[in-house]
Amino acid sequence: MASPGKPSPGKSVAPLSNEQVAELRKSHKLINPTHYLTGEMHKPNLEEINEQDPQQTKWLLDAASLMIRSRAKVYAWGAEHIPAEGVYICAATHVTQFDVFIPMMTMFHLGRRPRFMAKEELSHWPFVGWALRHVGMQPVPRRKGMARAIEDESIKILTQGRPLTIWPEGTVSRDPKKWPMSLKKGMAEIALISSRRLGYPVPIFPTITWGAANIHHIWPWPRKNVLLAFDNAVDYSDLLRDADTWENGQPPAVAVNELTERVRRRMEIVMAEIRGEEPPSEGMWDYRTMSRVPRPEIRG
Repeated sequence: MASPGKPSPGKSVAPLSNEQVAELRKSHKLINPTHYLTGEMHKPNLEEINEQDPQQTKWLLDAASLMIRSRAKVYAWGAEHIPAEGVYICAATHVTQFDVFIPMMTMFHLGRRPRFMAKEELSHWPFVGWALRHVGMQPVPRRKGMARAIEDESIKILTQGRPLTIWPEGTVSRDPKKWPMSLKKGMAEIALISSRRLGYPVPIFPTITWGAANIHHIWPWPRKNVLLAFDNAVDYSDLLRDADTWENGQPPAVAVNELTERVRRRMEIVMAEIRGEEPPSEGMWDYRTMSRVPRPEIRG
């Protein structure tokens, strides 16, 4: 048997062991997010729920939750950070395709209905496309020249009062060691422009999922441990102090780059806590060069 923290034979990363979950439980209140979490602390946002075909959404949520429970023992912390009302952005890690379901299921069980971005091709898949449209999918065309249109639609969603989930790596992480890789700039631009228009910083919650890389979906037993963490909102109020002076209402590149790395760094720090190991000292994985590069400096 492989020891905790050491990859099993044939695996690129170590599974999340029971011992690691027990250690995390000492410093965090772990909950089971595969069931409804609404109550006094998390009151369901009925306006969002009723706007999104509640009967079909409930059926899809129950089916997705059953599928997840059949493959994983899911634990979560930080759900109290997700507000019952108002806009926010969940900036989520993307180690596997399975990771997409975990934070969305949890937020639905909290009584929120965030919109989320997914590649447009999925909307044309039989059944899958129908299901995703019913749970708030925002199709993302992966063609050149569409980035601005995607950002404009995301800003519109936020400024009209709906939360948003973004996987800012843009695709499943290509880091061989499965750490958060370089992020696309769109998430930071969406947050900064939306915040300027709304007059306050839109909360950004780094959302980290770990453990699903070891699930064998053809034969998923015994079920693997999966941990979801909603981190504290990233502070970027300093990047908005001169927002009234932005040319054409667009944030400067230095602010976009700074916020992008602040979010990525928080993802990395929280993932390190979950995994019980330090991220690679030589730097982060850069998607453009497919190599590890030094981490950008940050001020915050």
